[in-house]
Amino acid sequence: MDWNLLFTSFENILHPSVLLSVLAGVTMGITIGALPGLTATMGVALLIPFTFGKPVTESLAMLLGLYCGGMYGGSISAILIRTPGTPAAAATVLEGYPLGQQGHAGRALSMALFASFCGGTIGALLMTFLSPPISKVALEFSYVEYFSLAVFGLSVIISISGTSILKGVIAGFFGLLISSIGFDPISGYPRYTFGFVELLEGPAFIPTLIGLFALSEFFSGMEKSNGIERIKAVVRAFPPKEDILVSLKNILKSSFIGAFIGAIPGTGGDIAAFVSYGEAKRSSKYPERFGTGVIEGVAATEAANNACSGGAMIPLLSLGVPGDSVTAVILGAFIIQGLQPGPLLYKEHIDVVYNVFASMIVANIVMLFVGIIGIRFFVRVISIDKKILLPVIFVLSMVGSYAMRGNVFDLWLSLIFGLIGFLMQRYGFPLSPILLALILGPMAESNLRRSLVMSNGSWKILVSRPISVILLCAAVLSIGISIWNHKRVAARTK
Repeated sequence: MDWNLLFTSFENILHPSVLLSVLAGVTMGITIGALPGLTATMGVALLIPFTFGKPVTESLAMLLGLYCGGMYGGSISAILIRTPGTPAAAATVLEGYPLGQQGHAGRALSMALFASFCGGTIGALLMTFLSPPISKVALEFSYVEYFSLAVFGLSVIISISGTSILKGVIAGFFGLLISSIGFDPISGYPRYTFGFVELLEGPAFIPTLIGLFALSEFFSGMEKSNGIERIKAVVRAFPPKEDILVSLKNILKSSFIGAFIGAIPGTGGDIAAFVSYGEAKRSSKYPERFGTGVIEGVAATEAANNACSGGAMIPLLSLGVPGDSVTAVILGAFIIQGLQPGPLLYKEHIDVVYNVFASMIVANIVMLFVGIIGIRFFVRVISIDKKILLPVIFVLSMVGSYAMRGNVFDLWLSLIFGLIGFLMQRYGFPLSPILLALILGPMAESNLRRSLVMSNGSWKILVSRPISVILLCAAVLSIGISIWNHKRVAARTK
């Protein structure tokens, strides 16, 4: 670590023109992240043409600012209108939205901001100081480890099943069935497309996500619209001391989980958030309260998905391999600037690497200040009359579903999943296991089958590598603890 170069990099980033670029990127990121369907990936892709002709430091600082802002922005709509602005914020809905409905939207938003800042900063610091060793561990992941990671992620289904494990598992299996729609990942044979060309790649994730959470809430609201009272929310720019103290352990733990998962190429903030949420619930003294509006749940998910941004930059800078879809687009920005991420970047353009380190840290600080100013405006959404808010949610959902691919079929897909989500909630089936299965199902299937091809059909390959064994044992332990927690809660309520 060259401390002089690091301090020089901070001087470069704190130059007024560069700092203004970071501020613009963060503000755009929060705005884009808060709008359903407009992901951080889309925002970075749209911003790249505007960086042409700009100095390298300004360009990368703006893009990284948008990345950090977008990861936090997704929590705003997740908490206020039960519509995750980005896939990474899907787990935030579980505790954030119930808090909002109880009149604690300001409290939830301030904790989401604080946890996002802490997670993003820890992820950026880990990127700065531990890039080479973390990259070496991430490089050890093959098909076997990816399958085991997916199984470990799916073990969280028990934790997010609500009061009924059976209904949660049924919802999870339903999600796995949906994830099998489309091309076979190995042979390329189309499966269960029902004659629709649009389903050859499976149901589009963003429209499905919007349908399950936003439109199901719209249908539920329409059913009981006459009895809905306007919710009054207290504006709170910073979380109370008690919330910080009770959530600090989960913030730190989730930040490290998020950074590590982010450093594994092909994963993302959505996986990190659900894994961290499951861990927060398992380690809680009162797991039965989760799902009703527990502030630690918001802290865990937001710390994890924001730490993931720093983690995802580690393989990009060290190996030239993007950690997620956003860093894949940022890779293009590096190449446009005449830079090739990887080992040679550390030798030939070490100043650029340190500028990236400083940019990520400064971007998270800027995000904190912009978020504090913005919360007083965001929280007013919850106070709008439901007769006005429900149609707005519907329109935003439709626009978000269409914006991703510009396909009318996705509108119908959202409506169908909205009705499915509405009916499942009515009969007590949780929606989160479906979403988790949609994220991890394809990852588990494709990597399991590739592993079996490598081993000529021998299942022993799954326990032949240390990392895989550790992850599978962690999955078994996770399921065991979750079932024990459910039994303990059931005995306590008798």
